[in-house]
Amino acid sequence: MPTILGQNQYGKAENRVVKITRDGDTHHIKDLNVSVALSGDLDDVHYNGSNANCLPTDTTKNTCFAFAKEYGIDSAEQYGIHLARHFVDSQPSIHRARIRIEEYAWERIGGSDSNSKFIGADEVKHSFVRKGQETRLAQITYDGEKFEVLSGLKDLTVMNSTNSEFWGYIKDKYTTLQEDYDRILATSLSTWWRHNWTGDEQRMPSWERSYEQAKKHILHAFVETYSLSLQQTLYQMGSRVINNRSEIDEIRFSAPNKHHFRQDLTPFGLDNEAKDGAVYYAADRPYGLIEATILRDGVEPKIPVDMTNL
Repeated sequence: MPTILGQNQYGKAENRVVKITRDGDTHHIKDLNVSVALSGDLDDVHYNGSNANCLPTDTTKNTCFAFAKEYGIDSAEQYGIHLARHFVDSQPSIHRARIRIEEYAWERIGGSDSNSKFIGADEVKHSFVRKGQETRLAQITYDGEKFEVLSGLKDLTVMNSTNSEFWGYIKDKYTTLQEDYDRILATSLSTWWRHNWTGDEQRMPSWERSYEQAKKHILHAFVETYSLSLQQTLYQMGSRVINNRSEIDEIRFSAPNKHHFRQDLTPFGLDNEAKDGAVYYAADRPYGLIEATILRDGVEPKIPVDMTNL
């Protein structure tokens, strides 16, 4: 039977781009992992091996580093916009570019004190420790006419040690889980949110502030929701972001339930009630995986379901 070529793309994955910006003695770090995927008029390279329309992946790698120097990295989103526009607008055979970025945060370290015989704390502005709270994400797609910008994060682990319950669920002959009216709620969040900006330079959001505020609203909703289910908490987090950030139309969460079960201490004559300060064991697997998309009313979903599993 004859075959035809379906969807395809190519590029250079996981280019580790680290940009140091020097503001006098004060240094700033942007640490990115950048993956480029290009698609377009590439039938011939698949059918007969002609590379006439193929921009080498090595060139895409070099461009990532050159643009970090030429344009700087104000934000992962802005940097990705520059790259995506360049690949599509400069190459007639490339019709679509997708730039996917992970950003790793660093925190400045000061010296011990200004009276040290070594470099004083007020002089140390070039030392950093890697933050471990979450990994920031961005994905920029450009088709020559409009942009789609997704931002997000992964591995943001949060816990409420109370103000969470789980009861009233379906019970059948295989159900052994006991209802819990005071439980630990913990999860490691992965989430993407979609901006409604498509390319108007006059309406471009402040990407850094947008990220900071979206994360803030996610965390505040987690703290302030008395949770009867993780699903309820996800909906409240997404709604808080949508209602407070006009530039965001859609947000998708993937949240593995980090189960904490009260250990049975009755063989030792010990009561292990939550109200007394219980002892738990943390089960890493299997885990409940809760996923949800929250949308602005009237908006169609566009974030792929499998995005949050990356």
